[in-house]
Amino acid sequence: MLIKINGVEIAAYPREFTVTTLDLDAETTARTADGNLNRDRITVKRQIDMSFGILTMAQVSGILQAMKDIYFDVEYPDPLIGDYTTKTFYVGNRPTPMALEKNGVIYWDGLKITLTER
Repeated sequence: MLIKINGVEIAAYPREFTVTTLDLDAETTARTADGNLNRDRITVKRQIDMSFGILTMAQVSGILQAMKDIYFDVEYPDPLIGDYTTKTFYVGNRPTPMALEKNGVIYWDGLKITLTER
């Protein structure tokens, strides 16, 4: 599997990688009195959830630095398309729990990232 941000391979690969296909509906989407759905789908977007195992300071910094811009391009395998694709995403909160410091080296464990297509 290959994951790139702005054309550069990410510093470390996630232990979990989930692509969710999202339908975005207009405000006019509603159910009628008999329960039928009148749907006005605006578009289909992607959300990518990634979680990482133990990372060195350089790895976690590399991943977070790659996502520092408001929007950025991500190349990833897309299950709906059935191939690699590149789409523009933004990132939400990025919790980064610290696991331990050993011999002066800090290791991080459990970084979680949610990317949402623009």
